Amino acid sequence: MSRRTWRFLVALMLTGVLSPVSAVAQEPSNIELKKEVQALSDAVKAMQQDLREIKALLQRGGPPAPPQNAVFDLGSRPARGKATAKLTLVEFSDFQCPFCGRHVSETDPLLTKEYIDTGKLRVVFMDFPLESIHKFAFKAAETARCAGEQGKFWEMHDQLFASQKVLTDFSDWTAQAKKLGLKLPEFESCLSTDKYASDIRKDLAQGQGAGISGTPGFFLSVTDPDSTKVKSVRFLSGAQPYANFKAQIDSVLRDLDGSGR
Repeated sequence: MSRRTWRFLVALMLTGVLSPVSAVAQEPSNIELKKEVQALSDAVKAMQQDLREIKALLQRGGPPAPPQNAVFDLGSRPARGKATAKLTLVEFSDFQCPFCGRHVSETDPLLTKEYIDTGKLRVVFMDFPLESIHKFAFKAAETARCAGEQGKFWEMHDQLFASQKVLTDFSDWTAQAKKLGLKLPEFESCLSTDKYASDIRKDLAQGQGAGISGTPGFFLSVTDPDSTKVKSVRFLSGAQPYANFKAQIDSVLRDLDGSGR
């Protein structure tokens, strides 16, 4: 057998061996590529949704001014901070709203550090799912409430906002529960029976009664330690910079200190 023939046969053998390996090696990269394409598609959809919401807001001429001194019955709504804090920030939010997500990632950590952890402010979360434009928002609200039964409301709150850009992940409620180590039978039973649907509707009604039409919306209120109700004194609309929250909170705290309360 000539050297040239030998080389040719070796080449054929290598081709036969290496081709399947190459195909297998390429498969994971194709899967990763599909994931990247899906993530990009979801991001584009999120941006398109942002633009639709902004357009709708502009067409309405901006949200109506909420009435002064709106009163809210907070009941046993999820809350962070000391019950004895002088101020209560009533937050109306939507888990699928990108502006709400921006507030959670950019402003909320600063509020927590300066006002919640120091006992000056309590934050109470009220659900306001915009079902007409966010088809997963209501179920996401129920998901957080059901997680709350196992002491994980705020963990689910943070997780949902962190995953909202990829809707396939965002709306996989069982996967969300697994990530937090929740007891799945209890969680799924809670979610399938719409246990908290009426409570979420009550939050919606309170927000609508106070003039809320978009999210997020915040009512800065004076805490009444003897009641579950609070009366608002300031309103902040949208995902505003931390400096705006700080200015309003400090102003109300000065007023309270001046009045001796």
